[in-house]
Amino acid sequence: MDLTLVVLAAGMGSRFGGLKQLVGLGPCGETLLDYSVHDALRAGFNRVVFVIRRDFEGEFCEKVLSRYRRRVDVALAFQEQHDLPGGRQCRVERQRPWGTGHAVWAARHAVTTPFLVVNADDFYGTAAYATMAGRLQGAEFGGNGVGIALVAYRLGKTLSENGSVSRGVCSVDDGGRLLRVEEHTQIARGPDGKIFGIGPTGVRVALGEETLVSMNFWGFGVGVFKVLEGLFADFLDTGGLADARAEFYIPTAVTAMLSCGHDQAEVLTTEGSWMGVTFREDAPRVVEALAGMVRRGEYPSPLL
Repeated sequence: MDLTLVVLAAGMGSRFGGLKQLVGLGPCGETLLDYSVHDALRAGFNRVVFVIRRDFEGEFCEKVLSRYRRRVDVALAFQEQHDLPGGRQCRVERQRPWGTGHAVWAARHAVTTPFLVVNADDFYGTAAYATMAGRLQGAEFGGNGVGIALVAYRLGKTLSENGSVSRGVCSVDDGGRLLRVEEHTQIARGPDGKIFGIGPTGVRVALGEETLVSMNFWGFGVGVFKVLEGLFADFLDTGGLADARAEFYIPTAVTAMLSCGHDQAEVLTTEGSWMGVTFREDAPRVVEALAGMVRRGEYPSPLL
């Protein structure tokens, strides 16, 4: 079965001022995005769709797309503020697109196979891609199926030593099915090693090392686009159109699907560690980790 990697990159310009975060962290200047594409190809994905903003299309094609065109079928999809279901129009001035759920929906014209969604600037590890590639072969992901799967990470392996982070905490039943994802903020490890964060109700809560969290590593069947469109329309009609800061997130959409019994979502786990440069001070740790993987033969060098 053909598989597509969908890379959410529309926030790159706004968060970092252009594409400056495409800094080389690998031994030969590889970016985290280079490792993601490499791992996806190794796992059997054969198409990559980048969701970007149209205002940096030229820079993205020059600095990113040109690196992969000879290795894999690549395409662009554009996340644009005015691209709304049913001809809806925003009633206030917005400075940014509508969030990750909208970004996935924006890829609807470019994706025709089961697909994996990842962030452009995160490292997920080889095992996560292999695990998801195997799951996307399931019957519920084929045709116009609305299969849903998530590779979740152990919270203790996703923290930064340089500041607090936000994570989507997963509630999972005994059968490994996802019940909901709830955003927790200001998560950090204290001097005693214990982890605390602020839950969705604003209360400080203790969190365990093994708590499963979403790092935006979602697998879907193409039928999800129609469902997303309906949920996004509801979001807009119930206040989103009048709120300049409202965003429609993937976990929110998935939780809504599950709460109305639309489908089931399976949570897959990996013992690998997620890596990202949340803070500038995180970069040396990532550089060291990637160098170690190359020394152990887990990745070639140069990668491309």
